[in-house]
Amino acid sequence: MEPSGPLPGEGQSPDPADGLEVKTSELVGRSPGRLAWIRFKRDKVGILCAFTVLGFIVIALAAPLISKLYGKDPYQLYGQDRGLLNSYGTPLKPNGGIDGDFWFGLEPHLGRDVFTLLIYGIRTSLLIALAVTVVAVIIGVLVGLVQGYMGGRTDYFLGRFSDLMLSFPQQLFFIAFTPVIVALFVSPTDDEPTYVRVVALILVQLILGWMTIGRLIRAQVLSLREREFIEAARLSRASGWRIIRKELLPNIWSTVLVQSTLLLPVNVTAEAGLSYLGVGVHNPTPDWGLLFQSGATYYDSDLTFMFFPGIAMVLFVVAFNLLGDSVRDALDPKTVR
Repeated sequence: MEPSGPLPGEGQSPDPADGLEVKTSELVGRSPGRLAWIRFKRDKVGILCAFTVLGFIVIALAAPLISKLYGKDPYQLYGQDRGLLNSYGTPLKPNGGIDGDFWFGLEPHLGRDVFTLLIYGIRTSLLIALAVTVVAVIIGVLVGLVQGYMGGRTDYFLGRFSDLMLSFPQQLFFIAFTPVIVALFVSPTDDEPTYVRVVALILVQLILGWMTIGRLIRAQVLSLREREFIEAARLSRASGWRIIRKELLPNIWSTVLVQSTLLLPVNVTAEAGLSYLGVGVHNPTPDWGLLFQSGATYYDSDLTFMFFPGIAMVLFVVAFNLLGDSVRDALDPKTVR
């Protein structure tokens, strides 16, 4: 005897909830960090920028090894020693002296190798900017946590101090106070060690570099401290330090990470700008800004000299900014991919 009705499931439209249930089941048991990594891997631009940034970091760290394998250093005057410059100080060969021996050409007037100058210049600028970024983020996070959690007069006075620091024009402050800080360590009549100039650059950028992230952390803590899990921690008589360390910090790390990736290229360009203006690192120490300074002097006779440092700076800044955007999108649980 044939059945009088349709078989189970026959002729029935699929339930849309089934697909949602499958997708939800795939996310069960995965940490927020794992979910962020999954979202980030789907962003091809973010992956490309991450590899680009990683390449710059590897070049900066391995600059001495690369220089040794390349067979040249950034201090020897190859153009003068080998007679590769004309009477005007520009390379004899076309395109800035680019050939099989000097991949990126020669520096006008002094005749140093541009390739080693660039990789060591990236190393100098990146290490200074990294030090500024790390310390500025630490100070900004601490100040923001204290402001947001304690509130009251502490928040008021720290906020007014932050407003005062933000009122200073950054570039003018950097230019005016870098020589002052250097003079605190070295007498004008003595030779100036390179590390003194590096420390001065770190300090002068650090003084005005922590307020933005401090305000962001304060705003986020103000919204978090009224949440139920913070109230539960207070009712359990947890100390303020424990609440900050166990409850608040884990909920702001994504903001800290994103702001760090956006702050580093800003500090790199600021350091290069100070060296370009003559108040940063001085010759013969290789620096990104000094390459632009020399290029601005000889651009009319050797335009090629500006090409490789300029392309490298553009790639670095664009890659880091796009990476910061990709990290922000990956850490945002509301992002739809």
